[in-house]
Amino acid sequence: MKLNATITNLKNKVVSFEDAIRLEDILKQVKDELPYPVYLAKLDNAYRALTHITEHDCSIEFLDLRNQEAWLVYQNSLILIFIKAVHDLFGKKVLITVNNSLNKGLYITSTHKFSQEDIDKVKARMNEIIEADLPIRKEHLTKEGARVLARKQKLSEASKLVESITNIDDIEIYSLDDEVQIFYNLLVPSTGYITMFDIDLFKNGVILRYPHPADPSETAPYEQQDLLYNAFSEATKWGQLMNVNFVCDLNERILYDDVAEMVLMQEALHEKRISDIADMIKERKTRVVLICGPSSSGKTTFAKRLCVQLHVNGFKTLYMGTDDYYKEFHERVYDENGEVDLESIRAIDTDLFMKQIKDLLDGKEVDIPHYDFSIPGKVFGDRITKIGKDELIVIEGIHAMNDELTSNIPDEEKFKIYISPFTPISIDHHNRISTTDARMLRRLVRDYKFRNSPAQRTIGMWPKVRSSEDANIFPYNSKADVFFNSNCIYEFAVLKKYAEPLLKRIKREEPEYGEAQRMLSFLKYFDPIYDEYIIPNNSILREFIGGSVIVK
Repeated sequence: MKLNATITNLKNKVVSFEDAIRLEDILKQVKDELPYPVYLAKLDNAYRALTHITEHDCSIEFLDLRNQEAWLVYQNSLILIFIKAVHDLFGKKVLITVNNSLNKGLYITSTHKFSQEDIDKVKARMNEIIEADLPIRKEHLTKEGARVLARKQKLSEASKLVESITNIDDIEIYSLDDEVQIFYNLLVPSTGYITMFDIDLFKNGVILRYPHPADPSETAPYEQQDLLYNAFSEATKWGQLMNVNFVCDLNERILYDDVAEMVLMQEALHEKRISDIADMIKERKTRVVLICGPSSSGKTTFAKRLCVQLHVNGFKTLYMGTDDYYKEFHERVYDENGEVDLESIRAIDTDLFMKQIKDLLDGKEVDIPHYDFSIPGKVFGDRITKIGKDELIVIEGIHAMNDELTSNIPDEEKFKIYISPFTPISIDHHNRISTTDARMLRRLVRDYKFRNSPAQRTIGMWPKVRSSEDANIFPYNSKADVFFNSNCIYEFAVLKKYAEPLLKRIKREEPEYGEAQRMLSFLKYFDPIYDEYIIPNNSILREFIGGSVIVK
């Protein structure tokens, strides 16, 4: 019987086949027409590995590294090849830990201390494995079988996690020759798919680099990010202080009703860090504080809590947001797709912003606008103010650290803060939790609760949000004087009960279904925290779940 696969990202080109066929075999017929190498497929809106077999009429979107899930597939496949190479060279007892995203790659530590000679050997062995195009096989183990495997490999956290999961009966494992590992995402069919990577020595480990969505055609260039490394190191120390390093540790605290102390300690760490930053600002004697961070970082709560700490230090503050300086309706700018651009700095009335900041610093009275999206346009007359010589201006917004916004203010007058939720816990030693997923969960919950926006809309616009961050936020984080980690170590357990029902409402026929299923698959490893009374009403997490005394 003749069956048809409609390739949606090739103008609905139809590929005909008979009986059952692997998606990889369909890809071979069209790959020369696609702009970049493919690592994953979206089959009738569900993410499927290229090894998946279809036996019915279907629609397929072949995904390259511009897709978040395909990017994760590439990373996890590369990690498996890296582990295999290290174990081939230095023995199976070497424990490898994938820590976080850093320096345009993944920061990895291990029980083996790498030299440059070792790195050269690992790269050579990885290239041999890739050139051999060895198959990567997926298998299913019972929970008991997965627990035995984890114990054999001395991965106690993986064993504890598998044991604690009640809503699944089997675990997916991947084997590459004699290397067998548990992964919680899909992988490529064989090692030959992974053609771009590099390894650099860094601190006490290595940076494993790979291509990024902005340019899927080559390995991203090395980028020194010492401030980001320090922020992740601090996050790790916070996790160690609370004895929560892996998801299983968090689940254990929840299981034994040992959550209150962890929550209070996390909030105390935030408060201490904010107080320390206020002390730095006082010591520097700067008058303009600039707060920047990607979507759903908790910028508003952080900014207002910082204002409180600055008051404690004897300073009055004027809080301002760059969103109030969007251009008027008739001045709106458009992106390359012809849509209204509210993300780039071109959307901001920078001339008015710079004039008003300068006038404020000079002691002049200023009519600060409020942007009303229902008009849309700036509204004046509600906030006419001026500041004293000892008063500070605290500015929050995605462009706050772009010098184009404050070019008329001397650098010595500015103190720059970058904020993001740097996740300190991992699923296990080589399955990390990305900061991006943490932020999307926050935004998904907040958009629904406070903006009456369904999960479909948040998921659908997320790629555009991420693209804007790559262009408008991340290039400037190196200019920061200090990083602030807004992550609450317990937040996934709280967000789960809000996010799961929203994600489950997304139906198979909707284009956001695949991403919803990916997030649900990730959330199943967390036990939920239902009682929120222990979360203080000034917590950054309250900005997303409600009950905040700071963000109304």
